[in-house]
Amino acid sequence: MTDHFIFYNVSEGSMSFETMIQRIKTFISNDPRSEYILSIGTDSQVHQHDTKFITAVHVHRVGKGAWGCLKNTVIPRPIDSLHEKISMETTLSQELAYAFTTSYLSELAEILIPFSDEGADLLFEIHLDIGRKGLTKDLIQEMTGRIQAMGIEAKIKPDSYTAFSYANRFTK
Repeated sequence: MTDHFIFYNVSEGSMSFETMIQRIKTFISNDPRSEYILSIGTDSQVHQHDTKFITAVHVHRVGKGAWGCLKNTVIPRPIDSLHEKISMETTLSQELAYAFTTSYLSELAEILIPFSDEGADLLFEIHLDIGRKGLTKDLIQEMTGRIQAMGIEAKIKPDSYTAFSYANRFTK
């Protein structure tokens, strides 16, 4: 399932899903006594002939920096429906989150378990590019419900920085 995922970031070229997981493991292993927030979020931009989606993976070592990478998805038509666009963003985040929850999330947690008495922790979230202000407010219940049904915490604006800030920078 993960063999079609190709990631990149500003300092590295393309990387496979497995390489991305290894980078995250290394990042966490370098400071296993810290608290981490692993978040996935997708943002999109409608262009004249297509719609570009960027799904971001962001690992925040709370108070001590972060590592992240991105995945492109292009739909070869402009998506004019806000509901369809937000639904697709949510679906792309869910697809990647599912790949984490099936095995890799427990591997990441195992790095931190020996240090849990010293403050080590790992939170897993999906960040949605929706909020209580603007046109997306009517989609909050539906989209967060989809994430919560997976057993994952859903964050919306202003707390969904992986979608509306990190991924957003690369959709233009």
